[in-house]
Amino acid sequence: MRHRAPLRTAAAGTLIAILAVLVLAADQFSKQLVLQHLEPGVAVPVAGEALQFVLVFNPGAAFSLGEGVTWIFTIAMAIVAGVIVFLAATRVRSRLWAVVLGLLLGGVLGNLADRLFREPGFAVGHVVDFILTPWMWFWTPNAAIYNVADIFIVGGMAAVALLLVIGIELDGTRGATRDAPVAAESVADADAGATADADAGPADTDPAVADPAAPAAPAKDAD
Repeated sequence: MRHRAPLRTAAAGTLIAILAVLVLAADQFSKQLVLQHLEPGVAVPVAGEALQFVLVFNPGAAFSLGEGVTWIFTIAMAIVAGVIVFLAATRVRSRLWAVVLGLLLGGVLGNLADRLFREPGFAVGHVVDFILTPWMWFWTPNAAIYNVADIFIVGGMAAVALLLVIGIELDGTRGATRDAPVAAESVADADAGATADADAGPADTDPAVADPAAPAAPAKDAD
């Protein structure tokens, strides 16, 4: 089976950047639409109660956790974005990793843009959330409301975990595949040693066996 060659680092970085920009654009476009057409806190059924749009402004994380420390989430998202950009520029050569990191980066940038540029101010802005799917939270009263960026963040993190579990490296190799040349070299050395031993033949260890090329000893006269 023919395998695709790994991407060059520049190509992987370009793919990550393109996907990140697309996700960021989709997230900000959807938020702008709901800001123009929805009233805060008013539920609009889209697919009955299973899918609703409810505009809220979230200063914290999921379930409105950490509302008083918005700046911490801003710093955390900036760090995550920075790490992804660093990996894209230096290490990523796998198409799968490039796609996953590109989508994850786009989601992170979507919410980071809200933190940086929305009210009430720089680095403490509230994230625009509007998607409500109560069935995902077992119809609990405090079901989380999320946005497009959150979908790609959660999906991207799950995909990263999956790639780590199955052992795909950032350069596209697998952990076992990377160690294969060393193992093959060890097997080759062992085969070479066995061949050399076979060519040498068994060693003469019995002193009682005479060398057929040696002259015969004279016969001793009987008394």
